[in-house]
Amino acid sequence: MSSSASALIDRRHFLKGLGVALALPAFESFKSGLAASAKTTNPRKLVCVGSHLGFWPGGFFPETSGKDYRTSQTLKPIDRHREDFTVFSNLDHDVNGGHSAVHSFLSGVKKSESGGFAGKNMTIDQAAAEFSGSSARYPSITAGIGGGTDMCWTRSGVNIPPVSNPARLFEALFVNADKTRIQQERERLRHRGSVLDALRASAKSMGGKLNAPDRDKLDQYLTSVRDVEKRLQMSQEWLDRPKPKAPIKSIRDEERMQIEEMPLMYDLLVLALQTDSTRVATFEIPMGFKTSELDLDSYHGLSHHGKEEGRLEQLRTVEKYFMEQFGGFLDQLKEAGIFNDTLVVNGSGMGNAHTHSNKDLPLLI
Repeated sequence: MSSSASALIDRRHFLKGLGVALALPAFESFKSGLAASAKTTNPRKLVCVGSHLGFWPGGFFPETSGKDYRTSQTLKPIDRHREDFTVFSNLDHDVNGGHSAVHSFLSGVKKSESGGFAGKNMTIDQAAAEFSGSSARYPSITAGIGGGTDMCWTRSGVNIPPVSNPARLFEALFVNADKTRIQQERERLRHRGSVLDALRASAKSMGGKLNAPDRDKLDQYLTSVRDVEKRLQMSQEWLDRPKPKAPIKSIRDEERMQIEEMPLMYDLLVLALQTDSTRVATFEIPMGFKTSELDLDSYHGLSHHGKEEGRLEQLRTVEKYFMEQFGGFLDQLKEAGIFNDTLVVNGSGMGNAHTHSNKDLPLLI
């Protein structure tokens, strides 16, 4: 992480947000860091990249620590950026469940255990998006390959699925709607607002008739309603503002190989940040990534390598490909002049997919 980017939030507080049992105070620390940075000329940005199966620990973590550490095999494709990132080890969220706990990567809280938290299992990207609000057209952009990995969650405990179609993401960023579509969208937003007003009034009228547990449920429901209202308001604010001119040719809506989609999605995320269409972005790599397109066995199957060298070699090839694409993304952030204003996180809620361990999570910032 660059010295300029470190102004966003110091590592200790950021790790507090990623660490054991995330609670609202961690979000407040994050928010205050963003508030300070918002006063600068260049708005701060956050990007989180997560893969469901993480990385093979034997290839990801360097064997030595300190500035002069020897680059691990998995990190070699991004070694040219080594002065700008830090690798962390021995971190976890004190959660278990293997695949079913991976979604806690950016929150520290499993969905099934989120009831006791005021912010549910809200993830750090959505905390940042809440603060960013209507500063950009999209408070956050969640992108991914296939179905993603359930990485992003709202304050209401609702999962935000990733956009996995490059053409749809391009359209959202750069294609302006005609007057008819804008009016239709305005009517749709107005109707949804009326529905929410009715729901809120109905819910509040029940408040005095409920016992304590049911009042808690009602409060959670009203929080969800307020979340939707905020999103509606932000959508209305941007409805008549033109989108930026596309700096690249239109992307056709056609079937592509996933190994072609990944670099394309990274390209679009750079453009989204560069044009200030968003200040918060995430990218998800699923367990079902099609490694057959690399002439390799199944990704999930390779993660259960049994320490067999042939399967480990294939897994290293997959992870090398992931890091090559990530390295290209960092290159583009630098070329666009926004790297020093962007905090980039890459990791997983899975520590060792071979044993389904959620301990010692791979993380670089």
